[in-house]
Amino acid sequence: MTSSEALSWRSVADLVGDHADAPVAVIGCPLNERSLTPGRCDLGPRAFRAALPRFSTYDVETGRALTTPIHDAGDVALKAVSPADALYPLQTAVRAQANRDLIVLIGGNNAVTRPGVHGLGLEGTALLTLDAHFDLRDTDQGLTNGNPVQALLDDGLDGRRISQIGLAPFANTRRAHDKALAAGISVRTAAECRRIGFAAVVAEELERLSGLADRIYVDVDIDVLDRSQWPASPGARPGGCSVHDLFEATRLIGAHPKVAAVDLTEYDPSLEIGDLGSLTVGRWFCELLAGFEAR
Repeated sequence: MTSSEALSWRSVADLVGDHADAPVAVIGCPLNERSLTPGRCDLGPRAFRAALPRFSTYDVETGRALTTPIHDAGDVALKAVSPADALYPLQTAVRAQANRDLIVLIGGNNAVTRPGVHGLGLEGTALLTLDAHFDLRDTDQGLTNGNPVQALLDDGLDGRRISQIGLAPFANTRRAHDKALAAGISVRTAAECRRIGFAAVVAEELERLSGLADRIYVDVDIDVLDRSQWPASPGARPGGCSVHDLFEATRLIGAHPKVAAVDLTEYDPSLEIGDLGSLTVGRWFCELLAGFEAR
């Protein structure tokens, strides 16, 4: 790269900083305790930020450049904090950004989803999950990354205001499936997503939820991706969605006017092959911003 090219290069990292009036905020949520799949998801926020300078703001496919300033709210202090004890600091961090049009939470394991939803408020909020798993394990033994959806049902979130997309075969139990259907949750399997189109299913569920709620919280458990394209989550399985499907769906999510918060969870940089994980997460963020700028 020549010196003139370096001067003209504007990266996504240049959009991120201490911007009090920015419409978008990023919160690092390095929660790692009580994970059913031991790893280092707490490293996710740091790896995410480190990847952003590698992404140009310019999208050659649309001829548009990202311009939205993004407020970096820093990381919530969650070292050695249990999912139960993380509720107050995480929901407080989300509520502190209530003036934004979009809040992005970078995990951390999937237990950050429950506090994130509480940050928006259960009343009037719907939940859309992109996930290979139901996350409906019982909560009698405590909160983990395997039961945030069950915990939200226990908290009083109406199951009819929950949509789950990308559920994988041989990765869940009949009991979890039965619980989801009994609660009124919309269940969309990986096979259905392949048949109809992943982004098309996401669009359908966004439309359904928008008729039931004032705002939508989206949980992107990135193990919804096919493991051959995404090795950096212990729960990812062969046969998940492609990165192209995820990027297309993410742009739709960012563009939806009722999407108020999006989290990305279960990214474990310690499982990286090369820098595939960080580059995938960085591109995912770019797609989310591109969608947001289309609102």
